[in-house]
Amino acid sequence: MRSAIVVFPGSNREHDAARAIRLAGGEAPDLVWHTETELPDVDLVMIPGGFAHGDYLRAGAIAARSPIMRAVANHAERGGFVLGVCNGFQVLTEARLLPGALMRNACLTFICRPVGIRVERSSLFSWRYDKGAELVFPTAHHEGNYRADEETLRELEGEGRVVFRYTDNPNGSANDIAGIVNAKGNVLGMMPHPEDAVEAIHVCTDGLDLFRGLVGAAT
Repeated sequence: MRSAIVVFPGSNREHDAARAIRLAGGEAPDLVWHTETELPDVDLVMIPGGFAHGDYLRAGAIAARSPIMRAVANHAERGGFVLGVCNGFQVLTEARLLPGALMRNACLTFICRPVGIRVERSSLFSWRYDKGAELVFPTAHHEGNYRADEETLRELEGEGRVVFRYTDNPNGSANDIAGIVNAKGNVLGMMPHPEDAVEAIHVCTDGLDLFRGLVGAAT
Protein backbone atom coordinates (compact mmCIF):
# COMPACT_ATOMS: atom_id res chain seq x y z
CA MET A 1 0.00 0.00 0.00
CA ARG A 2 1.22 3.45 -0.93
CA SER A 3 0.34 6.25 1.47
CA ALA A 4 0.88 9.89 2.30
CA ILE A 5 0.66 11.62 5.67
CA VAL A 6 -0.25 15.31 5.67
CA VAL A 7 1.82 17.35 8.12
CA PHE A 8 0.73 20.71 9.54
CA PRO A 9 2.55 23.04 11.95
CA GLY A 10 1.73 21.39 15.28
CA SER A 11 1.18 17.83 14.02
CA ASN A 12 2.80 15.37 16.43
CA ARG A 13 1.71 11.87 15.43
CA GLU A 14 2.99 11.68 11.86
CA HIS A 15 5.95 9.46 12.73
CA ASP A 16 3.80 7.17 14.89
CA ALA A 17 1.41 6.84 11.94
CA ALA A 18 4.26 6.14 9.51
CA ARG A 19 5.62 3.39 11.76
CA ALA A 20 2.18 1.80 12.12
CA ILE A 21 1.76 1.68 8.35
CA ARG A 22 5.19 0.10 7.89
CA LEU A 23 4.55 -2.47 10.64
CA ALA A 24 1.31 -3.41 8.88
CA GLY A 25 3.18 -4.13 5.66
CA GLY A 26 2.69 -0.86 3.80
CA GLU A 27 5.42 1.06 2.01
CA ALA A 28 7.12 3.90 3.88
CA PRO A 29 4.66 6.83 3.63
CA ASP A 30 5.44 10.16 2.00
CA LEU A 31 5.20 13.10 4.41
CA VAL A 32 3.39 15.94 2.63
CA TRP A 33 3.64 19.51 3.95
CA HIS A 34 0.34 21.35 4.23
CA THR A 35 1.29 24.07 1.72
CA GLU A 36 1.68 21.56 -1.12
CA THR A 37 -1.10 21.50 -3.71
CA GLU A 38 -0.72 17.95 -5.02
CA LEU A 39 -0.50 14.49 -3.53
CA PRO A 40 1.72 11.67 -4.75
CA ASP A 41 0.00 8.66 -6.35
CA VAL A 42 -1.19 6.87 -3.20
CA ASP A 43 -3.94 4.60 -1.92
CA LEU A 44 -4.27 6.18 1.53
CA VAL A 45 -3.99 9.75 2.79
CA MET A 46 -3.71 10.05 6.56
CA ILE A 47 -4.21 13.21 8.60
CA PRO A 48 -2.52 12.59 11.95
CA GLY A 49 -3.06 13.82 15.46
CA GLY A 50 -1.58 16.88 17.08
CA PHE A 51 -2.54 20.53 17.35
CA ALA A 52 -2.48 21.87 13.80
CA HIS A 53 -1.78 25.62 13.85
CA GLY A 54 -2.09 25.52 17.63
CA ASP A 55 -5.84 24.78 17.35
CA TYR A 56 -6.43 28.53 16.97
CA LEU A 57 -9.98 29.63 16.04
CA ARG A 58 -11.23 26.05 16.42
CA ALA A 59 -9.42 22.74 16.42
CA GLY A 60 -8.70 21.91 12.78
CA ALA A 61 -10.27 25.08 11.37
CA ILE A 62 -7.11 26.62 9.87
CA ALA A 63 -5.70 23.28 8.71
CA ALA A 64 -8.94 22.52 6.85
CA ARG A 65 -8.25 25.55 4.65
CA SER A 66 -4.68 24.56 3.80
CA PRO A 67 -3.82 24.21 0.08
CA ILE A 68 -3.29 20.43 0.37
CA MET A 69 -6.87 19.84 1.54
CA ARG A 70 -8.27 20.42 -1.94
CA ALA A 71 -6.11 17.54 -3.14
CA VAL A 72 -7.27 15.42 -0.19
CA ALA A 73 -10.90 16.13 -1.09
CA ASN A 74 -10.24 15.18 -4.71
CA HIS A 75 -8.53 11.97 -3.58
CA ALA A 76 -11.60 11.08 -1.51
CA GLU A 77 -13.96 11.91 -4.37
CA ARG A 78 -12.05 9.49 -6.61
CA GLY A 79 -12.56 6.75 -4.02
CA GLY A 80 -9.13 6.92 -2.37
CA PHE A 81 -8.86 6.07 1.33
CA VAL A 82 -8.63 8.92 3.86
CA LEU A 83 -8.00 8.38 7.57
CA GLY A 84 -8.13 11.22 10.07
CA VAL A 85 -7.18 10.49 13.68
CA CYS A 86 -7.83 12.86 16.59
CA ASN A 87 -6.79 16.27 15.21
CA GLY A 88 -7.20 14.65 11.80
CA PHE A 89 -10.87 13.91 12.60
CA GLN A 90 -11.30 17.55 13.58
CA VAL A 91 -9.74 18.65 10.29
CA LEU A 92 -12.02 16.36 8.27
CA THR A 93 -15.16 17.77 9.88
CA GLU A 94 -13.94 21.35 9.41
CA ALA A 95 -13.21 20.53 5.74
CA ARG A 96 -16.74 19.04 5.45
CA LEU A 97 -15.41 15.69 4.34
CA LEU A 98 -17.30 14.31 7.34
CA PRO A 99 -20.42 15.70 9.04
CA GLY A 100 -20.67 17.10 12.54
CA ALA A 101 -18.11 18.81 14.76
CA LEU A 102 -15.72 18.00 17.59
CA MET A 103 -16.46 20.15 20.62
CA ARG A 104 -14.74 20.58 23.97
CA ASN A 105 -14.87 17.49 26.15
CA ALA A 106 -17.88 17.44 28.45
CA CYS A 107 -15.54 17.31 31.46
CA LEU A 108 -13.79 20.48 30.15
CA THR A 109 -10.37 18.90 30.68
CA PHE A 110 -7.77 17.25 28.45
CA ILE A 111 -8.15 13.46 28.39
CA CYS A 112 -5.08 11.27 27.95
CA ARG A 113 -5.62 7.59 28.73
CA PRO A 114 -6.55 4.28 27.11
CA VAL A 115 -10.23 4.00 26.24
CA GLY A 116 -12.47 1.12 25.27
CA ILE A 117 -14.19 1.12 21.90
CA ARG A 118 -16.48 -1.37 20.19
CA VAL A 119 -16.45 -2.27 16.49
CA GLU A 120 -19.95 -1.46 15.25
CA ARG A 121 -19.68 -2.54 11.62
CA SER A 122 -17.37 -3.91 8.98
CA SER A 123 -15.83 -1.30 6.69
CA LEU A 124 -12.72 -0.69 4.61
CA PHE A 125 -11.06 0.27 7.89
CA SER A 126 -12.46 -2.32 10.30
CA TRP A 127 -12.98 -5.49 8.27
CA ARG A 128 -10.23 -7.42 10.06
CA TYR A 129 -12.12 -7.09 13.35
CA ASP A 130 -15.18 -9.08 14.34
CA LYS A 131 -18.35 -7.04 14.64
CA GLY A 132 -18.85 -6.30 18.31
CA ALA A 133 -15.16 -6.75 19.15
CA GLU A 134 -14.03 -4.58 22.05
CA LEU A 135 -10.67 -2.87 21.60
CA VAL A 136 -8.44 -0.55 23.62
CA PHE A 137 -6.82 2.48 21.98
CA PRO A 138 -5.01 5.40 23.63
CA THR A 139 -6.70 8.78 23.44
CA ALA A 140 -5.34 12.30 23.93
CA HIS A 141 -7.62 15.23 23.21
CA HIS A 142 -9.40 18.28 24.58
CA GLU A 143 -11.98 18.64 21.81
CA GLY A 144 -13.20 15.09 21.24
CA ASN A 145 -16.89 15.52 22.01
CA TYR A 146 -18.60 14.57 18.72
CA ARG A 147 -21.77 16.56 18.08
CA ALA A 148 -24.23 16.69 15.20
CA ASP A 149 -27.87 17.66 14.74
CA GLU A 150 -30.53 15.01 15.24
CA GLU A 151 -31.12 14.52 11.51
CA THR A 152 -27.41 13.88 10.90
CA LEU A 153 -27.21 11.45 13.82
CA ARG A 154 -30.23 9.54 12.50
CA GLU A 155 -28.59 9.41 9.07
CA LEU A 156 -25.29 8.14 10.48
CA GLU A 157 -27.02 5.46 12.52
CA GLY A 158 -29.51 4.49 9.81
CA GLU A 159 -26.82 4.15 7.14
CA GLY A 160 -24.48 2.20 9.42
CA ARG A 161 -21.77 4.86 9.27
CA VAL A 162 -20.76 4.66 12.93
CA VAL A 163 -17.75 2.34 12.76
CA PHE A 164 -16.43 2.68 16.32
CA ARG A 165 -18.33 3.46 19.50
CA TYR A 166 -17.00 4.11 23.00
CA THR A 167 -17.75 1.46 25.60
CA ASP A 168 -16.96 4.01 28.34
CA ASN A 169 -17.59 7.43 26.78
CA PRO A 170 -14.76 9.69 28.02
CA ASN A 171 -15.79 12.97 26.40
CA GLY A 172 -19.59 13.13 26.11
CA SER A 173 -19.80 12.31 22.40
CA ALA A 174 -23.32 11.95 21.05
CA ASN A 175 -24.41 8.30 20.81
CA ASP A 176 -20.97 7.31 22.21
CA ILE A 177 -19.52 7.91 18.73
CA ALA A 178 -15.76 7.35 18.46
CA GLY A 179 -15.41 7.04 14.67
CA ILE A 180 -17.54 7.56 11.56
CA VAL A 181 -17.23 7.17 7.79
CA ASN A 182 -18.57 9.23 4.92
CA ALA A 183 -21.42 8.02 2.70
CA LYS A 184 -19.00 6.27 0.33
CA GLY A 185 -17.26 4.53 3.21
CA ASN A 186 -13.75 5.56 2.11
CA VAL A 187 -13.17 8.40 4.62
CA LEU A 188 -12.88 7.57 8.33
CA GLY A 189 -12.51 10.02 11.18
CA MET A 190 -11.87 8.77 14.71
CA MET A 191 -10.65 10.27 17.97
CA PRO A 192 -8.73 7.37 19.61
CA HIS A 193 -5.23 6.61 18.29
CA PRO A 194 -4.87 3.20 16.61
CA GLU A 195 -1.31 4.12 15.53
CA ASP A 196 -0.30 4.14 19.20
CA ALA A 197 -1.56 0.60 19.78
CA VAL A 198 0.51 -1.42 17.32
CA GLU A 199 3.49 -2.94 19.17
CA ALA A 200 4.49 -4.48 22.47
CA ILE A 201 5.78 -1.24 23.97
CA HIS A 202 2.26 0.20 23.68
CA VAL A 203 -0.67 -0.50 25.96
CA CYS A 204 -1.79 -3.16 23.46
CA THR A 205 -1.64 -4.00 19.75
CA ASP A 206 -5.34 -3.65 18.96
CA GLY A 207 -4.68 -0.92 16.40
CA LEU A 208 -2.46 -2.96 14.10
CA ASP A 209 -5.33 -4.74 12.36
CA LEU A 210 -6.83 -1.43 11.27
CA PHE A 211 -3.66 -0.68 9.29
CA ARG A 212 -3.32 -4.29 8.12
CA GLY A 213 -6.88 -4.01 6.85
CA LEU A 214 -6.03 -0.92 4.83
CA VAL A 215 -2.98 -2.63 3.36
CA GLY A 216 -5.12 -5.61 2.42
CA ALA A 217 -7.89 -3.47 0.94
CA ALA A 218 -5.38 -1.61 -1.23
CA THR A 219 -3.80 -4.75 -2.73
